[in-house]
Amino acid sequence: MLLKITDFLVAVGPWGVLLLAFVDSTGIPVSAGMDALLILVGVKNPSQAYFTAALAVAGSVAGNTVLFFASRRGGRRFLATTLVPGRPKRFRRWFQRFGLVTVFVPALMPIPMPLKLFVVSAGALHTGYVPFLLVILAARLLRYFGEAWLGIRLGQDSTQFLRSHSWDFVLGSIGLFVFLYLMVVVSERWRKIHPEQVE
Repeated sequence: MLLKITDFLVAVGPWGVLLLAFVDSTGIPVSAGMDALLILVGVKNPSQAYFTAALAVAGSVAGNTVLFFASRRGGRRFLATTLVPGRPKRFRRWFQRFGLVTVFVPALMPIPMPLKLFVVSAGALHTGYVPFLLVILAARLLRYFGEAWLGIRLGQDSTQFLRSHSWDFVLGSIGLFVFLYLMVVVSERWRKIHPEQVE
């Protein structure tokens, strides 16, 4: 059933991607990978790539917002029942230690990471919505527009592009690691300066 719904949304085109991103971000698993889908659109239909990426961002932000407010309304009970049994305290500790960095990293990285669990933590622990929104928006813009751009370039000349930009990818990965490390450091210092905001 989920597979059929996913296939239908993909077939609809860019507006289907909007719904797919929304459904995926609310916590309902979908069979199509958004990342592969955006790269594929860039390869096969470059003129629609950035529009599709924008709709994916909008859908993801809307879906994460729904999950954020649902967990805020349910409070700690929602946190306890949503997370993996035996792990709620661990995710709560991570969120209390690193704050919205725990949301930014999995929202940005295309590798499987427990974004939804940290979105639930952010809502249940009453994080401000505006900072949460800005973090999700920044991460999704970088990720989805980056994938659309990559798809366009791969569609033009994949072999030559990858060969000529291999060092760019290496340096970009190092730069991303440094950036994320600095975010963790800043988050740690913020928590020390404002201990009253840590529950």
